[in-house]
Amino acid sequence: MSTLDRARCSLKAHPWALDAAIAAGVLVCMVAGSFVTPSGNNGVTWGVRTPDPQGLLLMVLSAAALVFRRRAPKAVLAATGTLSVIECVTGDPRAPVTMSAVIALYTVASTTDRTTTWRVGLLTMTVLTAAAMLGGPLPWYAQENLGVLAWTGIGATAGDAVRSRRAVVQAIRERAERAERTREEEARRRVAEERLRIARDLHDVVAHHIALVNVQAGVAAHVMDKRPDQAKEALAHVREASRSALDELRATVGLLRQSGDPEAPTEPAPGLSRLEELAATFRNAGLPVAVARADQGTELPAAVDLAAYRIIQEALTNAQKHTGPDAKAEVSVVRVGPNIEVTVLDDGSGAAGVPGAGGGHGLLGMRERVTALGGTLTTGPRYGGGFRVHAILPLKTRTTAPGEPA
Repeated sequence: MSTLDRARCSLKAHPWALDAAIAAGVLVCMVAGSFVTPSGNNGVTWGVRTPDPQGLLLMVLSAAALVFRRRAPKAVLAATGTLSVIECVTGDPRAPVTMSAVIALYTVASTTDRTTTWRVGLLTMTVLTAAAMLGGPLPWYAQENLGVLAWTGIGATAGDAVRSRRAVVQAIRERAERAERTREEEARRRVAEERLRIARDLHDVVAHHIALVNVQAGVAAHVMDKRPDQAKEALAHVREASRSALDELRATVGLLRQSGDPEAPTEPAPGLSRLEELAATFRNAGLPVAVARADQGTELPAAVDLAAYRIIQEALTNAQKHTGPDAKAEVSVVRVGPNIEVTVLDDGSGAAGVPGAGGGHGLLGMRERVTALGGTLTTGPRYGGGFRVHAILPLKTRTTAPGEPA
């Protein structure tokens, strides 16, 4: 820190000392000015005149009032203005008592608003100038009288300029602080959204594969004694489903690694290109799934592709868990104008129509995915039995990053 900066900090920490120093400097200037008089050739003559005791007293009082200029600027202006008027009317009109009123006017202008500055400044200029012109012994057009008008105007203008600069600096600081708070809030919002996204993916992965494992394990236990071959096949499906669950969990949880951690997951997120593979896992678990696609090979944005896959996965998982043993499911993916419509139907008679059946969050997770992309989701029981999930996903999503999953 430089010497100037240290001095500025010290003065800010002791405003009384600064105001006392300013008052002393003004007093010295006023006393020195009272000993000089203008002369020809734009010069001054020293010692031609001396101030009278009344003028010295008024100068001391007005300088003393400046010590309190920060605490009560308007009261100090009124006091110094009154002393200046007294000097102009009763004493030597050339005595520079008005200097203290100019400093006080500057303080008022620098600490109030512009409207107050205009009002107080015009009033001060009018009163002091009128007192000097009409009440003093000099002619009204004397340069000393015009000097009162000029100096009061300069004091008000300088104070208003300082106030404006302080306001601009303060506005810049507030804008910078507001921008910093906005960045922090945005970072917290992104963290919350990422946590929600990871939670949805974990739910979808775990719910799907554990449901399949549960079904196949039940089949194996049922046919273990009478049909060991079928039990082995069911256990093979259990092993395959558990391996797939572990792989997807490893890829999903790997997103939580730090940027410098090794072995970050590089496998792309699942999409509709794996729809037949997904349907096959449910067929192996005993749920017949028919797939119909009429999307004309549309290349979907990554977020839409992942959301469509997860919606179908969750809907089929619910059908697997909550429908009867003879239930069937149908999946259709259709391109309709600027949207992709995904529909999953089942004809079961279980509890799939009850949102959150079994304590899960499948329907809520699907709705959050669709809403994040700006689409719509409709779910509910079908007439005659079964359940229907219908999602409309726009091809142009509202996500900020095209490759970021919803």
